[in-house]
Amino acid sequence: MQHKVAPPFLKHMENNIPAHMRVLVAGAYGFIGSHLVTTLHAAGHEVVCAARCPAYGGRFAHLAFMPCDLARDTHVEDWLPRLAGIDAVVNAAGILRETRIQSFTAVHHDAPLALFEACARAGVRKVVQISALGDPRDSDFIASKHSLDADLQQLDLDWTILRPSVVYSPAGSHGGTSLLRALAALPFLLFVPGDGRQAIQPISAEDLARAVARIVEETRANKRIIEATGPVPITFETFLTALRRWLGFTMTRVIHVPLALIQPIAQLGERFGRGPLGTTMYKMLSRGNVASPGATETFVAAVGFMPRTIEETLNASPSHVQDRWHARLYPLVPLLRLALAFLFIFSGVAGFLNPLASSVLLLGDAGIPATAAPTVIYLASTVDVLLGAVLLSRYTKLAAHGMLLMLVAYTLFLGFRMPDLWFEPFGSLIKNIPLVPAVLVYLILADRR
Repeated sequence: MQHKVAPPFLKHMENNIPAHMRVLVAGAYGFIGSHLVTTLHAAGHEVVCAARCPAYGGRFAHLAFMPCDLARDTHVEDWLPRLAGIDAVVNAAGILRETRIQSFTAVHHDAPLALFEACARAGVRKVVQISALGDPRDSDFIASKHSLDADLQQLDLDWTILRPSVVYSPAGSHGGTSLLRALAALPFLLFVPGDGRQAIQPISAEDLARAVARIVEETRANKRIIEATGPVPITFETFLTALRRWLGFTMTRVIHVPLALIQPIAQLGERFGRGPLGTTMYKMLSRGNVASPGATETFVAAVGFMPRTIEETLNASPSHVQDRWHARLYPLVPLLRLALAFLFIFSGVAGFLNPLASSVLLLGDAGIPATAAPTVIYLASTVDVLLGAVLLSRYTKLAAHGMLLMLVAYTLFLGFRMPDLWFEPFGSLIKNIPLVPAVLVYLILADRR
């Protein structure tokens, strides 16, 4: 007798889950969240994108947007009005490092817990939490995720907790995966942290999103913690090598960098940096990240498919020149930022240290009266120093726009008033011409979403 498979709409009816659902995705514009949004929408669901800023959501302009801020929305009352008409909730929000306005406790625990408690109160039973694989003793990042997992299990909801290992995609990268691409794409040498034997079990963002869609639509994964990983563990060196080959760069000499050298760099990145290089990333690189025995079988049973290996995933999607650009430009962004900041700070300090009489004489040639020249000199020098300092803060775009304005103003004013400066032996004015596109390039590269 031939076994008949129930059509999808009957499966949904048997599970008491509507075939078409309105799904709220928290962290919708993040790396994982954007894949979830795309997959859920393609599966026929109405997706509500919950995120801080709509500016990054132009690609999802056809979908509903719901403003939220997990750094501040830590009360049930913040979320209850947002759940009207919602059938399921997926939380994909997360940060790799804490900032002055974002903490692991708020973003990974307090706000999502308030969201899930609001779901219980509003009758939204189906929730999916994207957690993290690893030992909570290893980092505050994992500890905060697992703390929420424990509290979620106490709620009367049809919850599913997914704990992925490294999540990557041939379609793009963000944060930690961008850093890994950059490592794989370095010219001349391939630098591998430690001995390169750290085991990881990467899963593609596409497979993770597909799994979430299955979990949202069905009931077999209800009230379960599932480790969402690739089918087999691989070494970190194997992962970087696979990325390098996919990017189209020839293999080169491998240099194993002692972890003792990487740790202080990661600590400096944690304290002064803005990117993914910090203690959370360091601990992942140093200790590896693999699923427990039997986890792959559990994952397959819960979602109904076997995740692909990294070779299968990368071979199915060829890389393009944009991927190579991004991988090799990524580590240059902080260098460009530091160079521009140094240029403006040094220029401003030089304005204060330069003999006032010679500066007044120079501005006199440009038509500025001697009585006003000192004010102009000290004001311009102060602005330069401030712009350089602000560029080193989190207001980088504001500073870059100010730098662009000052460069154009300096060049036009001095270029017209003192045309002889164009022909100075060391090109004091002509150097502003390449600086303008350099700042424009920084503005583009600094936007890492």
